[in-house]
Amino acid sequence: MASSYSYSVILEPQEGGGFTVLVPALPEVVTEGDDEREALANAEEAIRAVLEYRQEQGMTIPVDALPEIRRVTVAA
Repeated sequence: MASSYSYSVILEPQEGGGFTVLVPALPEVVTEGDDEREALANAEEAIRAVLEYRQEQGMTIPVDALPEIRRVTVAA
């Protein structure tokens, strides 16, 4: 039976539209989509591919990393 994994993702809106998706627990996952739905579907596919690669290479499968977001204001 296949294991099930859940990961937090960060959706970054892009100026021209669409989203970039990052997965803090799996830094090799960076993907995008024209809208939120497509971005999340692409993230799911990328996560699956990375997990499969890690399993094939005998690498550990990390648990989720809960991102903490803070705002930093600087004068420039």
